[in-house]
Amino acid sequence: MKKNIHSIAKVTLILVYLVIIAGAVVRMTGSGMGCPDWPKCFGYYIPPTEESQLEWKANHFYEDGMVIIVDEALQVAKEDFTTTNTLDLSNWEPYTKHDYAVFNAFHTWVEYINRLFGALAGLATLVLLVGSFWYWREQKSIMLLSIFSVLGMGFQAWLGKTVVDSNLAPFKITIHMMMALVIVAALLYIVHATSSKVRSHKKDAFFTKLLYASLVLTLIQIVLGTQVRQFVDEQIHALGETNKGLWLANPELDFYIHRTFSVIVLLVNVALFYRFRKLQLGFKKVNWVLVLLALEILSGIAMFYFDFPFGTQTIHIVIATLLFGIQFYLILEANKAQNNAESL
Repeated sequence: MKKNIHSIAKVTLILVYLVIIAGAVVRMTGSGMGCPDWPKCFGYYIPPTEESQLEWKANHFYEDGMVIIVDEALQVAKEDFTTTNTLDLSNWEPYTKHDYAVFNAFHTWVEYINRLFGALAGLATLVLLVGSFWYWREQKSIMLLSIFSVLGMGFQAWLGKTVVDSNLAPFKITIHMMMALVIVAALLYIVHATSSKVRSHKKDAFFTKLLYASLVLTLIQIVLGTQVRQFVDEQIHALGETNKGLWLANPELDFYIHRTFSVIVLLVNVALFYRFRKLQLGFKKVNWVLVLLALEILSGIAMFYFDFPFGTQTIHIVIATLLFGIQFYLILEANKAQNNAESL
């Protein structure tokens, strides 16, 4: 299994990114409460497809934990039982963690698919952990980061539950996002550490410093972006889905900081690219940094000036996470080049 650890790590990384993409789609479509309970969805392992499945039925068998909607409120079965011809609420108890009781098949299945990707990514981290046992003697960091990845995915699952229970508290969504980036960083380290490819990278201390600066700036932008997103969510709730042109009509200070800060991010990464090309350092992934940064800026412009075209919010979030991943991997490559130069 040791020889397959690199491939397992890459597959796990891809699955984590799929979770991030699915989560971005959930937020873009407003599907975060598509499954109002956790870990089941309306009390089912496979969620309902139509509202009639959540209506009380006479002479029907219900399992413990199944959910119905009664008078715009969720009711949960206390135990396994079969109904009679009339509704007896003594067999049910109100769902008290929040008062959201709306069924929308699209939102439900978008959120459910997001949870499925999360479960697959969690299983992948467990497989990665088993494979990392073979590295304990020669490189303990691989196993330790594999353990962290498993715990991190567990924390994400628990945090996802609290997000639903809190009816999508914004600060918890931000923590959810930042924890996903930390897990990505851990997996990227394992991917890099287990790679057998030999790359000809040149050492340059100033280039490495620029890489660290660009990564820090990206993280700051992501945090600022989540604050702007929180404001947009509030505007959507207040103004409605159809008034996209008004969502950022009177933005808060966070928006202007986020927009102005993007200029600094661009300048630092342009300097990074110039240094890479001038000294022929061999870090070809820098090209992708500029491509992603350009797409990130364009998607931001589209949202502000063209009233949030469909998909731009998801694209904006996903590109930011991809940008973070490539910058972090470049730092790993730069540090390795420096260590190789010092060992000569």
